[in-house]
Amino acid sequence: MRKSRLFAASSVLLASAALLAACGSKSSSSSSKPQKLAWTEAAELTTMDPSKATDRYDADQFNNVMEGLIRLSNKAKATPGMAKSWKESADGKTWTFNLRKGAKWSNGDEVTANDFVYSWRRTVDPKTASEYAYLFSGIKNADAIVAGKKKATALGVKADGKYKLVVTLDRRIPYFKLLMGFYIFFPQNQKFVEKCGSKYGTAAKYVLSNGPFKMTGWTGTNLSWKLKKSNTYWDKKNVKLDEVSMSVQKTQTTSYNLYQSGKLDETNLNAQQSKQLKGTKGWTIRKFASTKYLQYNIAKDKNLANANLRKAISLSINKSQLATTVGAANAPAVSFTAAGITDGATGKDFSSEVETAATKAVQGYDKAKAKEYYKKALKELGKKSITIQLLGDDTDDAKKVTEFIQSALETNLGMKVEVSNVPFKTRLSRVSALNFDVVATGWTADFSDPISFLDLLAKGNAYNYGKWQSSSYNKNLTTSKTTSSTADRWKALVAADQALVEDQGVTPLYYSNEATLVKTSVKGVVFNGAGAPYNFKEAYIK
Repeated sequence: MRKSRLFAASSVLLASAALLAACGSKSSSSSSKPQKLAWTEAAELTTMDPSKATDRYDADQFNNVMEGLIRLSNKAKATPGMAKSWKESADGKTWTFNLRKGAKWSNGDEVTANDFVYSWRRTVDPKTASEYAYLFSGIKNADAIVAGKKKATALGVKADGKYKLVVTLDRRIPYFKLLMGFYIFFPQNQKFVEKCGSKYGTAAKYVLSNGPFKMTGWTGTNLSWKLKKSNTYWDKKNVKLDEVSMSVQKTQTTSYNLYQSGKLDETNLNAQQSKQLKGTKGWTIRKFASTKYLQYNIAKDKNLANANLRKAISLSINKSQLATTVGAANAPAVSFTAAGITDGATGKDFSSEVETAATKAVQGYDKAKAKEYYKKALKELGKKSITIQLLGDDTDDAKKVTEFIQSALETNLGMKVEVSNVPFKTRLSRVSALNFDVVATGWTADFSDPISFLDLLAKGNAYNYGKWQSSSYNKNLTTSKTTSSTADRWKALVAADQALVEDQGVTPLYYSNEATLVKTSVKGVVFNGAGAPYNFKEAYIK
């Protein structure tokens, strides 16, 4: 999700990335003002094991308690992290990272190239069962290792002494530098991981930091914890905050009340709050590279394996109305890949290139057409009616989504929809176990490239929970990874997204953006719409 050279003609930038800093500079921070920040997350943490984490909320923590080779600053600009410099070979197949000497873990151990080698091997090892192992595809032997055909030690990464890391690729990866800023590629201390065993990453005491902050007070299940300034971080002199108090706030009304009473420095706003507070001090729109969608359990439910039923469901949902019902900043989806990711060669938004007459025919809102598709599905399935279970989170926004969809399907199609809203962690567990019919879920890009979305539904991908398959889709994904032409790569990715939408392998609902309030005294928080959104390294209270 980042870059330094910002990959050439077909480079992509997330236009929404923004630095949340007003006038003034870090040097203007007042020594008399406590450097303490109170921030929120919308859901509980699942794990602090970087090899096993899968969601944005965990990512926020990794972005602050750990650091990779590269740290992404404003507008996804690659800045030195554990690596003070790096070099790409002429053919793009070899990357050399020069690590800084003296960087320390929070237990005092030095961060070395071997910490990256161990971490990467651990992640791709099938025994770890990392759902993100596919992101290593393109690194030499990664695919064979993930498939169990080679040992993890064959991965194309090696330590050349303590301070040099050399990575060998099978092919040029246009977004490779972006990946280096993503937590799945962060280092891990082998001695600490092995000492913790199965408890690694399950609570703050089983988390080791090499970043600007270290985690305290997280038990693995509680909804509040702290990020405290690390005294062992290599750049601690430029970290202004002493402490960030994190809390999970699933209800925007409660969060706003805490904000008003001075107990929070930031709060997300629901649609009504956003409309009422628009224009007030601290009000801002955070544009994420994020799409909310319905995923169908095609593998276990023969009804949902019927494309006509999925098309009926899609056409019965007014996505424009749903988007604004959930949040004033949201927009109806026309593609699986989120809006805001642009073609560096043409400047066109990827999502706009996906939309065609064929995709509109099944992605729009048309009650009459929805009923036609539903009748076709019933006839093909030999059914008089269909009942589905709709799974979602227990947050305010998620409940609005499931209620809206339940009403749409029951009113427009006559289907029976049984809704189950559960804690985020529970929902992830149920989906991973294929214990669902339809789930209202979402994805935020790990880095600013369409492949961050489209890889999810590739054949064999761990995130393709519903096991949807399309030969056209997979063929285009393969082309995107093997062609040497940036233009052809982009076309193949567009064609893949179109194939997905036309078959309704998933049903894109809306592009998720957030209206928020941030106290005007808070400066320097870096926000990027892809990957781990919030970076507090440069933040301070004025």
